[in-house]
Amino acid sequence: MKRKIAIVGLGYVGLPVAVAFGKQQEVVGFDINETRINELKSGYDRTNEVTDNDLKESNILFTNQPEVLSKVDFIIVAVPTPINKNNQPDLTPLIKASETVGKALTKDTIVVYESTVYPGATEEDCVPVLEKFSGLTSGKDFFVGYSPERINPGDKVHTFETITKVVSGQTPEVLDVVAEVYSMAIKAGVHKASSIKVAEAAKVIENTQRDVNIALMNEIAIIFDKVGIDTTEVLEASSTKWNFLNFKPGLVGGHCIGVDPYYLTYKAQELGHHPEVILAGRRTNDNMAKHVVANIIKELLKKGIEVQGMTINLLGLTFKDNCPDLRNTKVIDIVRELEEYGMSVKVNDVEADKATAKILYDIDLIDKNEMTKSDALIFAVSHNDYVENKNEYLNLLNDNGIIIDIKGLIKDNDLKVNQTIWRL
Repeated sequence: MKRKIAIVGLGYVGLPVAVAFGKQQEVVGFDINETRINELKSGYDRTNEVTDNDLKESNILFTNQPEVLSKVDFIIVAVPTPINKNNQPDLTPLIKASETVGKALTKDTIVVYESTVYPGATEEDCVPVLEKFSGLTSGKDFFVGYSPERINPGDKVHTFETITKVVSGQTPEVLDVVAEVYSMAIKAGVHKASSIKVAEAAKVIENTQRDVNIALMNEIAIIFDKVGIDTTEVLEASSTKWNFLNFKPGLVGGHCIGVDPYYLTYKAQELGHHPEVILAGRRTNDNMAKHVVANIIKELLKKGIEVQGMTINLLGLTFKDNCPDLRNTKVIDIVRELEEYGMSVKVNDVEADKATAKILYDIDLIDKNEMTKSDALIFAVSHNDYVENKNEYLNLLNDNGIIIDIKGLIKDNDLKVNQTIWRL
C-alpha cells in the first residue's frame, strides 16, 4: 500500500527530504515557521540546500497547519536537536514536534524520527509524548522508526539521494515498510539496522568520531606551533602513507560535529560512565578560538603593531565553507576574543544572511567594497569566493601586515615582501 508522507521540520535536513520524496509523489511539508512556509511556497530556499528547479519539480504541499498531518500515514520528523548553555541535550524542539504529531496521529501511522539523539531517545522520550497527545498505544495503534539524517549542509555531491540510508523500525514488519518508503527516494540504497537504538547510536558516533579526530589534529597543531614547524607541511608529508587519515585542524562548530558528541556523553554519564576521550576532544575543539587569538596578538606585537584600537578584517562567519548556516559557528568566538583586546573587527561573509548575523550575534556584516586596509586579515572560512578571488582580498592587507590563515588557503608566494603569515 502506498504511504501518504509528511515531513515535519523544513530546515537544512527536512527540506531536502521533502524535495526528494516530492519528486516521487505528493507529500506534505510542515513547519511552524510561517515565514519559512511562505518563502518555500514562492520558490525560495534561504538555506541554499535545494535549487529553484528542485522546488518546482517537487509536488509538496507546504503548510504550517498541523491538522493536515492527520491526513497522512507516514510522518518523518526532522527538527533540530541542539544543546543548552551547559552542553546538555535540549530536546525541546523534538518534544514539541512530537506533541504536534501526536495531536494529529491516526491509527496505523508510522512516525520516523531523523533528528540526532542519544540511543534510546525515540522510544523513551518521544513515544510517551506521542501516546499522551494521541490517546493511542505505540506498537499497537501506531508505530515508530528511526532513520538518522546524513545531510551535509552545502555539499552538492553527497546528497539525501546519494547517501546510503540507515533505517530501523519498531517491529520487523515496520522496518520493511520504512525501508520500502525510503528506497523510493534513495538511489544509494538502505541499510536495515537491527533496532532503533542501533540506528540512533550509528548516527551519534559518526560525528563523534570526526570530532575526536579533528581534536587530535588541533592538539597536534598547537604542539607544532610551539615547535616552530608548519602543520600543513607535516600533514602533506604524512599523507603520503596509504593509511594516514587526512583530517585537518580547524574550528569545529555547526549543529553536528560540535553538538552530537554531547548527546552521547550525556547518555554515557547517565549510565555511570565518564567518557574521557570524547570530552577531552570537545574541550580541545571548543578552545581553539583562544589559541588562534593568542597567536594573532603575539604576531602583531612582534611587528610592533599597536593592538588596542586597531581594525582587523575577518573573512567568513558561517560554521563551514559555502554554506549560509551561522548556527553555532566558532568564528564568533574569535571575534569576541579580539574585541576583548580592544580591537574593531570588520566581518565579511559572502554566503551569510546579514539580518540573521545581526539577530544571532549582533554582527553587522559588511561588503568587500566597504572594507578598508588593515594590518591583519583573517581567512576564517573557505568560501569559493575567497578561494577564487584571494588576490583581491589580499589587497585589504597593509604592506607590513599579517595574514591569519585558519583554512590553509594562502601560500607563502602570495605574500608581499614585508607581509607575514600565521597558519593554524
